[in-house]
Amino acid sequence: MKEIEIIINGDKLDRVMQRLVQLTTTGIFVTQGFGYGHQHGFKQVYTRDDDRGVKILPKVSVRAVVADGQADAIVDELVALLGSASFGDGKIFIRAVQDAVRVRTGERGDCAL
Repeated sequence: MKEIEIIINGDKLDRVMQRLVQLTTTGIFVTQGFGYGHQHGFKQVYTRDDDRGVKILPKVSVRAVVADGQADAIVDELVALLGSASFGDGKIFIRAVQDAVRVRTGERGDCAL
């Protein structure tokens, strides 16, 4: 199993959720937070002012746990959907999940998804 975490701007959430519904039936988990990436929260602006500080921006984290065989295809679809070749497109993290347990039934592994 793999956990896919997609960190994006909130305006892209609907598109990501719609695509994940099409690609997986395991469910998703969405959280809101604040953060910045390589640009430290600023749009690409050429200026002499190097003392800009850090600007914390609102972000959304969407997580889904999927079977190993689905992860690459889902990530490829999301990159194609979200990519605009500009700063702020987001990040996708893929993590190995050792095990999962469905609390209601006690099922483990892929069956718990």
